[in-house]
Amino acid sequence: MTFDAAVLALVAKIPRGRVATYGQLAALVGKPRSARAVGRVMRNADGVPWHRVVNSQGGISRRSRMTGMVTQRIRLEQEGIVFRRGRVVLRRFRWDGGAAGHRAVARAARRHGFDVDALAELRS
Repeated sequence: MTFDAAVLALVAKIPRGRVATYGQLAALVGKPRSARAVGRVMRNADGVPWHRVVNSQGGISRRSRMTGMVTQRIRLEQEGIVFRRGRVVLRRFRWDGGAAGHRAVARAARRHGFDVDALAELRS
């Protein structure tokens, strides 16, 4: 699966009323320093809930056309997402990645030499 296809597949899984950041999606795909590449993919996204992807501060990223930014905010508010000072409250509305996110975190931990079972025990 290509990077673009993997990003679009993840975006399609973001549930209504939740958001993900560009960097979060890049990390889940296995390329943690590729947030801008996710932005490039999202620029041409069709058929996926593109409006559920925000920047690392929870803000709507600038675009050449202001109408896209307004549309994104309206769609998010219609899904019940709350903005504070122009940003999504990420603590409340960030998507945790579901099972795909947990698997990606485990893969990254193994890659860096961490004992995944020990990490799971720490969380419980």
